[in-house]
Amino acid sequence: MKPIRVVILLVAVVAAGLAGVLAMGLMGQKRVVVEKSAPKLEREPMIGVLVASESLPIGARLTDKTMRWMQWPKGGVVDGFITSQNRANALKDLDGMIVRMPIFEGEPIRLEKVADGSSRTLSALLPAGKRAVSTPITVSTGAGGFILPNDRVDVIMVRKGEGDTHIPETVLSNVRVLAIDQQIEEKKDGVKAVVGTTATLELTDEQTMTLAAAQEVAERLTLALRSIADAQEKDTASTDDFSQRNGTSAQVQVIKSGQIVKSSQDTLQ
Repeated sequence: MKPIRVVILLVAVVAAGLAGVLAMGLMGQKRVVVEKSAPKLEREPMIGVLVASESLPIGARLTDKTMRWMQWPKGGVVDGFITSQNRANALKDLDGMIVRMPIFEGEPIRLEKVADGSSRTLSALLPAGKRAVSTPITVSTGAGGFILPNDRVDVIMVRKGEGDTHIPETVLSNVRVLAIDQQIEEKKDGVKAVVGTTATLELTDEQTMTLAAAQEVAERLTLALRSIADAQEKDTASTDDFSQRNGTSAQVQVIKSGQIVKSSQDTLQ
């Protein structure tokens, strides 16, 4: 090989090396600039929130195996959450309590959804001031067996009128079904219909007296299933017309031959 070509090759190799070193230096400088200009992100403070370790149906009891602490952004904690700051002994304090409304896995446990477990299950599920009252049902009077616990229903009474006429009348509206027979929750095996003989309703004191009077007067009581959207509506009281006509606001009523004939306030003649 001619000497001139060797010289040219050496010059080319040296130039390439210098170019590579220069390029690496420039990249390093850019990286340093980027690293210096990037702001430092501060981590949001975390706090322990009591959540369900598994999905809990109505009537389930809380234990140390069904509850756990989960780290939660402190800014995302809302009123009602049980935290390690406001209730450090929650795992022990809530042990044995009964679930009043379904709680899903990972959902924060709120005191509104649980009740004291020292009493019987059904009484623990009742909100303050409410009563559990049962009424017999059949397939035809219970929406074909499609009424399930926690559904909303209207109670319709059918009574005799003059002659051979029958008069239908809504005596209770938008009341919650607590249980069908002794079942307080929907079965987990895919069963969507329950053919029971007794429905237990959640009623106020006034509604309880109304239903008791209607059971004596009516030839038949029918439960009409309402839309799930009505669960967000406020419970309505007993029908005013029925209460005034039959004197269900009275404390004592005399029922003879299936008809209310007298009350302590003489609201009926």
